Amino acid sequence: MHYYSFKHLLAGTFFLFSLTPNRGQAVLEKKATAQATLVSPDEQLGVLFRDVQLKSVFPDSKTFADCTPKFPVATILANYGKASQQRGFDLKAFVLQHFTLPIKPASGYTSKASQSAQQHINDLWPVLTRPATPGLKAGTQAGSLIPLPKPYVVPGGRFGEIYYWDSYFTMQGLRAAGRTEQIQNMIDNFAYLIQTFGFIPNGNRTYFLGRSQPPFFSLMVNLLSDIQGKQTVVKYLPQLQKEYDFWMNGQAQTTAQRPAYRRVVRLAEGVYLNRYYDDKPTPRPESYREDVNLAQTASDKPTLYRHLRAAAESGWDFSSRWFADGKSLRTIHTTDFVPVDLNALLLNLERTLADGYALQGNQAKAAVFRQRTQKRRDALLRYCWNASSQFFFDYDFVARKQAPVYSLAAVYPLFVNIATPQQAAAVARKLEQSFLKPGGLTTTLVRTGEQWDSPNGWAPLQWLAIQGLRNYKQTALADRIKANWVKENLRVYTASGKMVEKYDVVSTAAAKGGEYPNQDGFGWTNGVLLRLLTE
Repeated sequence: MHYYSFKHLLAGTFFLFSLTPNRGQAVLEKKATAQATLVSPDEQLGVLFRDVQLKSVFPDSKTFADCTPKFPVATILANYGKASQQRGFDLKAFVLQHFTLPIKPASGYTSKASQSAQQHINDLWPVLTRPATPGLKAGTQAGSLIPLPKPYVVPGGRFGEIYYWDSYFTMQGLRAAGRTEQIQNMIDNFAYLIQTFGFIPNGNRTYFLGRSQPPFFSLMVNLLSDIQGKQTVVKYLPQLQKEYDFWMNGQAQTTAQRPAYRRVVRLAEGVYLNRYYDDKPTPRPESYREDVNLAQTASDKPTLYRHLRAAAESGWDFSSRWFADGKSLRTIHTTDFVPVDLNALLLNLERTLADGYALQGNQAKAAVFRQRTQKRRDALLRYCWNASSQFFFDYDFVARKQAPVYSLAAVYPLFVNIATPQQAAAVARKLEQSFLKPGGLTTTLVRTGEQWDSPNGWAPLQWLAIQGLRNYKQTALADRIKANWVKENLRVYTASGKMVEKYDVVSTAAAKGGEYPNQDGFGWTNGVLLRLLTE
């Protein structure tokens, strides 16, 4: 049986911002224990989990992954072994008897009559906020949810937990709303997750412990430091370093013959960039049925599962960015790519570490990270910039060539300010010519039926593009993107009373694609729109 108590899990939580080296080491030693204690529901429930998912007891695979057991797992499994042999056995009735279904408080929430979009978003903050988890008695089941020490904002709809990269864009809205304390709480939660597990999981669920998401933690800290002052970076320096160590873990294991290990890719002597990855080569519990069905004809199921999980780590699940044929999920090979966005974000992390160590007075370490920042910039521009197409592309290090897919990942070098002025101008021209649509920027230029392709537009990518263009004085185009996006958000809100996860920016119809219906709530849409409306 696998249980965990809040007391055990939070051991060391209050280390966060007054760590001495010795206390810090003690907390790090707790990490392995905490991680081993938390077990993903597919591993915990075995054949019961597989049966529930493959027999489609719930339309959404995530539902059962988020259920909370009412009894000890050993008892549930013993009961299942007996009950499933009985004639007329009802699997759904068994599940409802033995598990509590997840609650989705934000689902179905609509605005009050004549309420402005800004009022609606500000009214939604408490609806989308989850409290710090109260103490759990040792020996009680807590399901797949990982307790957090401070309140946090969830996206909404089916997403009842915190999500890593979503939260940065949610924080933009919290900043506009003057909710600095909530930004602080969420960053403290992420610092806690880094300290406990060595990295920030995709979300605070046990089934996310094999992967992270785009590393926006340094940008969150930068955001808070803009409000509270530069010493904020020093305060979170141990966690920034630890996240960097997670992404660079495996560098020493790479060789010319084995150029990639975990998330590190060796491109030449002394040149390292990164890729998305996942430590588990199994179906994602929250999309179990979908992954198993996709893998039915696959010759190498574990590799396919890892590519799917790595795409989930990217946040772009799914997109033609990762497809060998540019159109079919069956050809996904995510771990073969050095992605533009990931490496731009890690460069910002290296730059933030350089700033933090300089502020701390450790000039030697600051110099090391300034050098790493420069080396990553040089490598990213070398491998991902295409002088002929005048655009940034992901690099397929296995095929030793750039991917052909035009995507909004190309705005990241502008967002972190590492493109040359000429490169930024060229990217801007392509955005205006090909990506800009009536509702904002489309994610890619191809239609595959996947949610991270045309015709869908997403709030985080609009924000990154707008800010990236502003960095290079491309303000006219930035203003057009902003105007189109805001107009589409407000059009849908006026018609439905909702903010939604993604938008069809081409025909301004309801967005489609993906493994689940379009969700309302919705964290990052709220955050970006409120920030844009209050600029």
